[in-house]
Amino acid sequence: MATLAKGKVGSSRNRTFLAILIPVLVLFVAFNTFPLITGFLYSFTNSKGYGAFDIVGLQNYADLFTDTRVLNSYLFTFKVAVAATIFTNVISLILAIALSSKIKFRSALRGLYFVPKILGGLVVGYVFTYMFNWIIPALTGTDSILENPGLAWIAIVVVLVWQACAQTTIIYITGLSSVPEDVYEAGALDGATGWNKFRYITLPLIMPSITTNMVLVMKDMLMVFDQIVAMTSGGPSQSTESISFLIYNNGLAGGQFGFQCANAVIFFVLIAAISIIQTRFLSSKEEQL
Repeated sequence: MATLAKGKVGSSRNRTFLAILIPVLVLFVAFNTFPLITGFLYSFTNSKGYGAFDIVGLQNYADLFTDTRVLNSYLFTFKVAVAATIFTNVISLILAIALSSKIKFRSALRGLYFVPKILGGLVVGYVFTYMFNWIIPALTGTDSILENPGLAWIAIVVVLVWQACAQTTIIYITGLSSVPEDVYEAGALDGATGWNKFRYITLPLIMPSITTNMVLVMKDMLMVFDQIVAMTSGGPSQSTESISFLIYNNGLAGGQFGFQCANAVIFFVLIAAISIIQTRFLSSKEEQL
């Protein structure tokens, strides 16, 4: 009887798990896997996103490496991603150390610093656009930085860092809170204070958090889209066209659906490769430290 009861309970539990899993799996395949496969197939065509099309083989992929606009978008995206990733992690780590110290209203401040993550990228972009176009020029007597093709990318980085620091800081706070207090006490007995305390105790123990943040932030920065739509729409003079923005803009509205599908495939492979390389490199640093 006991065995039979256990069998019924196990069967009921399995049905519950399947009832939860199957709808999620169907939605994932419908909105993720199927579009991914469809886009990959369209990358071998000259489709404009509508009407008839022909199979062109690898021509789209070959043309990507000779298209100046595409190459410039990759250069811009990597420049922004690298700068934003470095600044985000450095600022977030400093904030996390400050918010982990014994200060008043620590919990309230942690919540306050997480607010930017709650706001949408478009909303944040519109707010900062107003600041860069009106408030800052009125205070400084200079033209808007968003109108300068050589400096507009800096404004994009500022907004990305401001918004990304929220989640990154929380992850660093979690890593810092997991460091045992007795480790610091033992280090203090050996004379570890200030920078040496951070370099030889804190840094090695929070390396998993650094690895997580570096990979996640770099991925998010490479896929920057909302802020550019809100702030510059790729301008001035196409100087702030990210890869995601170019794929969306030219693929859906510019009649280059098949060509930009090929661009999206290359971009997907590139992001995956960068994430793997980052993870392996930073994991090796964890072992060395």
